[in-house]
Amino acid sequence: MEQHEPGSLSAPQLEAVRRSAAGGRMALSRRSLLRLGGSGLLAAAGASALSSCGIPPAGRQPGRSSSADHSDEEKWFAFSNWTEYIDVSDDNKHRPSLEEFRRRTGIKVRYTEDINDNVEFFGKIKPQLAAGQDTGRDLICVTDWLAGRMIRLGWMQELDQSRLPHAFANLGKGFRDPDWDPGRAHSYTWTGIPAVVAYNRKATKGRTVDSISQLLEDPGLKGRVGMLSEMRDTVGLTLLDMGKDPATFTAADYDAAVSRLQKGVDTRQIRRFTGNDYIDDLNKGDLAACIAWAGDLIQLQADNPDIRFSIPKAGYMTATDNLLIPNEARHKKNAERFIDYVYEPKVAAQIAAYINYVCPVDGVREELAKIDKSLADNPLILPDAEMTEKSHSFRLLSSKEETEFEQKFAKLIGS
Repeated sequence: MEQHEPGSLSAPQLEAVRRSAAGGRMALSRRSLLRLGGSGLLAAAGASALSSCGIPPAGRQPGRSSSADHSDEEKWFAFSNWTEYIDVSDDNKHRPSLEEFRRRTGIKVRYTEDINDNVEFFGKIKPQLAAGQDTGRDLICVTDWLAGRMIRLGWMQELDQSRLPHAFANLGKGFRDPDWDPGRAHSYTWTGIPAVVAYNRKATKGRTVDSISQLLEDPGLKGRVGMLSEMRDTVGLTLLDMGKDPATFTAADYDAAVSRLQKGVDTRQIRRFTGNDYIDDLNKGDLAACIAWAGDLIQLQADNPDIRFSIPKAGYMTATDNLLIPNEARHKKNAERFIDYVYEPKVAAQIAAYINYVCPVDGVREELAKIDKSLADNPLILPDAEMTEKSHSFRLLSSKEETEFEQKFAKLIGS
């Protein structure tokens, strides 16, 4: 466990949560976009949870469970997921991929949509995890920063790769080796969610907008630029534009990025910092260009042909939601069979066609094209090799960094 973490969220951390809940990722429906992201928030929340209950997290070897696996005699497992994050039939009464899994394997999925945001869900399961107890869930789906934190605490089980031949073979290159779970020992990606540059072609008079430099410096966009109120996306993209890696940046790099954004505020180049409320402004052209979340753009483009997106040459930010098996889960083998099942291209295509997020499964394009060719051709769902190489993630922050960085960012955006 990390040392010297505070027992409660600092004021800047709480403000980041409030900001995200009011207008950012936490305010969005699951089909609109990602939720709150921030390892530092959990670092503080996790420390608070442990100090309040007085139970140390290291009662066993990290990633190992002492519970017996009851998969052979109990043909079911419990899966907690986000709302509207799996395929649903047209009549909204069936989940075809889950029903096919049961038909094929005889294993029933007790599927629950009880994840609304990462911090809230962590609060539900942390007492059992810290005490070495069964959470009542065999499979969970959480965002990368939370997944990494729980892995480091030793609360997630190592996966048996021998039961995951499709997952091992078909996991896309860009998802194979995250720094928070090297070699995917404990997790497999459910989806990826990019933050990119978007613009309204009518508002830009046909001009393409394809970089953060252009957002911050192009006089033709002055006063009509939107940046996100989510620190990791806005600062991460700015760091990339400055030639810095969001996975390894220093405090000085962060300050330089914030200073650059501050100049955009001072010169009124930036109109405002937004949550998901950029959607209407971009659609109407009040914002000519902005940073946007990919899930929103797929929906916007269906209604407005003037909406375009660009992948900056410097790269873009992305996050992942991930499947993990908690310690003491009773049905590990059944859950692993399901992870492997969703990495079959036909199954993955069926799910991707409904949820419209980046699919991490290689070989899915042909199957997705059978369902909807436009989805198979959409790089926001199936990034090509060039786009995949440009994907970057924001590094994990300590609680101290989280407090300092959020405080500076809150001052920048006037929060």
